[in-house]
Amino acid sequence: MISLSLERFLYLLAAVLFVTGLKRLGSPDTARRGNQLSSVGMLIAVVVTLLSTKTIEYGTIVAGLLVGGALGLWMARTVAMTSMPQMVALLNGVGGGASLLVASAEYLHGVQIGAAKTFDVSISTQLGVLIGAVTLTGSAIAWAKLQEVMTGKPIVYAGQKTVNALLFATIVGIIVWLVATPAVPLWAFYALIGLALLLGVLLVIPIGGADMPVVISLLNSYSGIAAAMTGFVIKSEVLVISGALVGSSGIILSQIMCKAMNRSLTNVLFGAFGAVTTAGGKSAAGLTVKETNIEEAALQLAYAQSVIVVPGYGLAVAQAQHQVRELMELIEKRGGTVKFAIHPVAGRMPGHMNVLLAEANIPYDKLVDMDEINGEFERTDVCLVIGANDVVNPAARTDASSPIFGMPILNADYARRCIVMKRGMSAGFAGIENELFYGDKTQMLFGNAKDTLVKLVSEVKQV
Repeated sequence: MISLSLERFLYLLAAVLFVTGLKRLGSPDTARRGNQLSSVGMLIAVVVTLLSTKTIEYGTIVAGLLVGGALGLWMARTVAMTSMPQMVALLNGVGGGASLLVASAEYLHGVQIGAAKTFDVSISTQLGVLIGAVTLTGSAIAWAKLQEVMTGKPIVYAGQKTVNALLFATIVGIIVWLVATPAVPLWAFYALIGLALLLGVLLVIPIGGADMPVVISLLNSYSGIAAAMTGFVIKSEVLVISGALVGSSGIILSQIMCKAMNRSLTNVLFGAFGAVTTAGGKSAAGLTVKETNIEEAALQLAYAQSVIVVPGYGLAVAQAQHQVRELMELIEKRGGTVKFAIHPVAGRMPGHMNVLLAEANIPYDKLVDMDEINGEFERTDVCLVIGANDVVNPAARTDASSPIFGMPILNADYARRCIVMKRGMSAGFAGIENELFYGDKTQMLFGNAKDTLVKLVSEVKQV
């Protein structure tokens, strides 16, 4: 047991570490330290909570720590970088599920002992159940889409928005009933859980793969809000603080993602982007592409004074980050400069490309955000696009009929020469042709990104 004053001081210290860590997560070169500080803060909060709680089953706690720790260690060592979005989705779901269980346990315990709940505790309990359940099943669907267990395309049906609205209205009605009436049949609470779980499924199934970065950050926000609600229920100040930080940062990040796609959050959630792949956009009929080969591409890269690499999900799928680092080092040894242009929604989760390239020990100062690097493309000898599609499509600037019109893109078409590495001519998540592929300055280098980069590295060494 510890004194109340020491307990409050340590909780305050944990909160300070949370805020400081979150601040450091905003920059790639400080993100690792920020994660460590936040982890220390959470460790302090957990230990203080265990020491200050009067009645506790330490055997159960230790068992949970061992099982959870072992599972976390296994995931950290075995989950590939390409599967990181799926893992993040699962972790969001686990957070929501934990809040659901704690809020449900508190409610059922109160019913069992006949304890009266104040209005603020009662409403926090029901909101914790609602948001936690939605986060759990919504994250499960996001994982299934990313893992390709189910189709990544939007699943839509007639009257979908009406069904969701009626379902949400029913849930609100049950919550009002549970909060306003002292004696409510227990089935009403279980109905709330079931309908909330269903709502999570129905909210995410109409969202396509192109919007997954936004969905993941939004579900992360939901898990934080659910934790904050649970904190009010169990009277844990540190849980309220940490949950509020996660919730607010997730909302901010979601807004940043939406801005990067020139879309509103409501459009992402209810627009079913990508449900119709033929809507808008120009046809590629009659257009041809210029194909290049390894030898020609290697010569251009070897003698280039400036190179900008645009990484996309294709790079992550091929696990080619180490090969692109080797190519970067070869170009720099020959006197050239290499930078990596990072679009906010490149990949399948926020910061996906940053984490992928950092894994290959590519210096953080070479990872440049879109707004900072777009002005450099005109002065760049070669732009190397690896597995990116919609984020470099000039149609976003020129074609008002395109579904991506108005979306900020990387100005790859402004470079003096552009080499695009792709498996084939398949469309991106938006389902439209990429005008960049047919540009006068563009050359297509077809093949698996990893295999192609291995050959490029070998050829550059011989130049």
